[in-house]
Amino acid sequence: MLYFCPTCANLLIVEEGFQGMRFSCVTCPYVFPIKRCVSYKIYPKLKALDDVLGGAAAWKNVDSTDEPCPKCSHPRAYFMQVQTRSADEPMTLFYKCCSPSCGHRWKE
Repeated sequence: MLYFCPTCANLLIVEEGFQGMRFSCVTCPYVFPIKRCVSYKIYPKLKALDDVLGGAAAWKNVDSTDEPCPKCSHPRAYFMQVQTRSADEPMTLFYKCCSPSCGHRWKE
């Protein structure tokens, strides 16, 4: 959490004073005592894998291959390649079962 000096708009630093911790300005004499613990935790929401890969529309115009589904053993699966890591590493293969009742997704 950042606090700024109301006088000169510089960033306040935390230091130990006579009566405990306080925010103080390094350029002017402004001091703001800290009377309670100030902390927050914010956890970002992770995107679903489909959002990262382009959503449901990403699977519309993909090819299929002879790859058996590990869940239902259907003999074919849709696939697409996405560069998920740095350029010097191989692309990641994402599969989706061709069976409309299954639709299981996995990666290689």
